[in-house]
Amino acid sequence: MERMINVDLGLKEKVVVVMASSKGLGKASALEFAKEGAIVIISSRSQESIDAAAEELRAESGNERVHPFTCDMLQAEDIKQLFHKVIEQFGRIDVLVNNTGGPKAGGFEDMSDDDWYTAFDQNLLSYIRTCREVLPYMKEQQFGRIINISSSSTKEVIDGLILSNTMRAGMVGFAKTLAREVAGDNILVNTVGPGKISTDRVAELTQAAADRQGLSTEEVMQHTEAQIPRGRLGEPAEFARTVVFLASAANSYVTGQSIVVDGGFLKAL
Repeated sequence: MERMINVDLGLKEKVVVVMASSKGLGKASALEFAKEGAIVIISSRSQESIDAAAEELRAESGNERVHPFTCDMLQAEDIKQLFHKVIEQFGRIDVLVNNTGGPKAGGFEDMSDDDWYTAFDQNLLSYIRTCREVLPYMKEQQFGRIINISSSSTKEVIDGLILSNTMRAGMVGFAKTLAREVAGDNILVNTVGPGKISTDRVAELTQAAADRQGLSTEEVMQHTEAQIPRGRLGEPAEFARTVVFLASAANSYVTGQSIVVDGGFLKAL
């Protein structure tokens, strides 16, 4: 069994906002922050889902300071209201973890204008809006960490995911530029993309691939795992620990980077 070494990452009492965190990588990231003693704000469109997630995170982490809020990342007013409430209640925002669900799968001929606009709103403009809200507070306190959860498609495009390939690339360009603009204010901005991590999104894409190829999901998954040098899918916690490191006191110089957590799956440099 691998032994975990406990290191103080300096996140105790930090105010951390994790978007779209009722499940998947957002929830896994929120859990790791809660374990570090942070004050963790989690959000989802569904009050029921986010309340249930908060209860689970408190129980798993032993940290009672996990606070659920509703926020639809497609709604600009929801985003404004969320950060207004966070500042009103906690007085500061130290870490922002941007996250949304992935856009509709499919190729070029499958997409209408509405599909493109929705993907833009969901996977690029929403991140711009959240950054717009938190940056004044981070600049005032001369400290901030912004981590954008993305996709491995920022390094190597994924067939059948034209919307994700396009919007994620735009988001990385935005994050890189923003990182250069705010570095002097002690604000670090990085992007973390998951490879094949065991989430609902990967299960959904595996099912879609199985349907296209006339195979079982087990056959598709076996083929996928055979291409990963680590020989298995990643666990959400393994991804989340990279997010937490980038937000922590252990990171004081990494900014403007796009990192993929994929067990060595990608061949791109």
